[in-house]
Amino acid sequence: MGLVAIGAGLAVLTGMGAGIGIGIATSKAADAIARQPEAKGDINKALLLGCALAEATAIYGFVIAILIIFILK
Repeated sequence: MGLVAIGAGLAVLTGMGAGIGIGIATSKAADAIARQPEAKGDINKALLLGCALAEATAIYGFVIAILIIFILK
């Protein structure tokens, strides 16, 4: 049971990585908009796509953690 908890904890760490990545991406997008305001629409599109993919990664990690807990229990 102890190794299952460790595996689930490691799978959930993907959420931390996704949060850090989204924070960095948002910071860079704000800098880019400040430097070139006329490109705001293109920057926002790229930022939203990147954030969606990062969040999907975090959700996959959470789902894997849940599966590890309930299937290997």
